[in-house]
Amino acid sequence: MIQAPKGTFDVLPADAERRSLLESRARKILGAAGYRRIETPVFESTELFQRGVGESTDIVQKEMYSFDDGAGRSLTLRPEGTAPICRAYLEHGMHKLPTPVKLWYLSSFFRAEAPQRGRYRQFWQVGAEAIGAAGPEVDAELIVLLAELLEVMGVKGTRLRLTSLGTPETRVEYRARLAEYLRANADRLAPEVRARIELNPMRAFDSTDPSTREVMKDAPKLLDGLAPDDAEHFAAVRRLLDTAGVRYELDPTLVRGLDYYTRTLWEFTSDALGAQSGVGGGGRYDGLIEQLGGQPTPACGWATGVERILLAGSEQPIAPDPVDLLVAPAGHGSAGADAASFELAREARRTGLAAQLELAGRSLKSSLRHADRIEARYVAIVDETGERANLREMATGEQQQDLAIATVIPTILRGSRLT
Repeated sequence: MIQAPKGTFDVLPADAERRSLLESRARKILGAAGYRRIETPVFESTELFQRGVGESTDIVQKEMYSFDDGAGRSLTLRPEGTAPICRAYLEHGMHKLPTPVKLWYLSSFFRAEAPQRGRYRQFWQVGAEAIGAAGPEVDAELIVLLAELLEVMGVKGTRLRLTSLGTPETRVEYRARLAEYLRANADRLAPEVRARIELNPMRAFDSTDPSTREVMKDAPKLLDGLAPDDAEHFAAVRRLLDTAGVRYELDPTLVRGLDYYTRTLWEFTSDALGAQSGVGGGGRYDGLIEQLGGQPTPACGWATGVERILLAGSEQPIAPDPVDLLVAPAGHGSAGADAASFELAREARRTGLAAQLELAGRSLKSSLRHADRIEARYVAIVDETGERANLREMATGEQQQDLAIATVIPTILRGSRLT
């Protein structure tokens, strides 16, 4: 038997209902704040991620699915959503729109990493981006919106970790100090950390190696050396979160695996997810649009994993899709009954009713049991002539004999609030 590739998964009908619930709640929360839906292609030019995400990142170095398209072009299945949205922003002249341009998406992404609980090689994310405004209100609003989405989905044991990375200039100076510290303690670092001291020393904070973690306890912290403007911006973000009642923990060791972040950086974790506790996060990326060829443009955004939310979230009641009418021929194989049943179900749907056609060849008794299972309001049993039908209201068991087929739908409509 052929199975799905490792690190992928099937979304079965029962799973799809919870995912649809998440999508509808994301649309409501983000739409109310002025964010509009956007979707970008599944694959992009590899260069977009090399320039946007950063060539020194694990994503670009080890986790991207890249391929030649047969014409000498290197394409990549998108590993994240921000760089493609910035590309679309530039390509379609969205800088001409009123600022900030607020966008949200729900898309699939791909990374060649070891599958773990809630982390797959093909995964889905909800994300939001606000492009064109530099104020701390943008950062705080995005954090509040993500907190609200996690709350309405019942995500348990959430914690918000918060820090600031300052400007690129501040970070260059800090990286030099950190690299010097790491070189002085190189003999105590894990081999993979030593290998990227010059390339990306800040990722040392992500290491799970015990000896490396001990070294990093005394490492210099970027948060202690912010420029005055960056420090004030970060303080303003915190004041807004305090006003909104959003609790957070300052974490100067917080690092995310993307090079484009500047200033505010955050991550939500959930105790329900175990060791791999990250459920969503984001930050400001004021230099990315310019890095991709545009004008200097401030921007901020976040992404949260759909599978992670569903794992950490509570089971929530999902109402079944309503069924107004089940149409069943009295005797399958009768050309008149089959044709009339087919047409009756079709016409019912055209009038706005949720109507299903009995397709499995069930007997009359079995059809009624099936109507109970799907909670149909009415059942119409079409006779062999295709001209008349028995209509039963399932809630009361009342049955109307010998209705003309043309009067079935009007009878249902008169007996309901549908108009």
